[in-house]
Amino acid sequence: MQPWPRTEEEALATQEILRSRVVSAPGPAKMATVAGLDVAYDGDRLGAAVVVLDYADLSVRDTAVVLGRPAFPYVPGLFAFREVPALLEALEKLTVRPDVLICDGHGLAHPRRFGLASHLGVLTGLPSFGVGKTRLIGEFAPVGEERGDRSPLIDAGETVGAVLRTRDRVKPVFVSTGHRIDLGGACELTLRLTPAYRLPETTRLADRVCRDLLR
Repeated sequence: MQPWPRTEEEALATQEILRSRVVSAPGPAKMATVAGLDVAYDGDRLGAAVVVLDYADLSVRDTAVVLGRPAFPYVPGLFAFREVPALLEALEKLTVRPDVLICDGHGLAHPRRFGLASHLGVLTGLPSFGVGKTRLIGEFAPVGEERGDRSPLIDAGETVGAVLRTRDRVKPVFVSTGHRIDLGGACELTLRLTPAYRLPETTRLADRVCRDLLR
């Protein structure tokens, strides 16, 4: 959205407008590609990366990076405003359009129910969800120890995500929908993307690329 918010009040107003445009729907019936998005920081610089993987074999189909600076000050609950412009610029550089966006962060599991995954999904129109390494909000019951076990993430009586075990007896991840995909589909895809590690291949590769960019 232009112009990009400059103050906390402008960002909150923009967030409220965009939040009303989130669509709750099943994910795509078929998909050929999935994209991971991540941002790394080095002082006042940031490196944004998007890595597109083939859904069938998880091979890399495309990569795009952007070196820049945060577009907004650090304000809790408004973190997406720092990163979205660089991530959108990276998405525009892709030659392969992904079917789903997977963010290193949160979507519905956000104090105002509009995290980075929701923000990017609404602005691009693409199905999106977040897989967070740590919890931002909510409470949950203990999760079983086997891969695929999950527990609802609850905040203020609302299910805002799932706490999902992607590897046996390894710390779970926090999955939340962003736009145009349901929680069951997001969890299923997360398991598809974690054949060997706790975090999805999309996240692992995007993290590596954006960190390499800043070296």
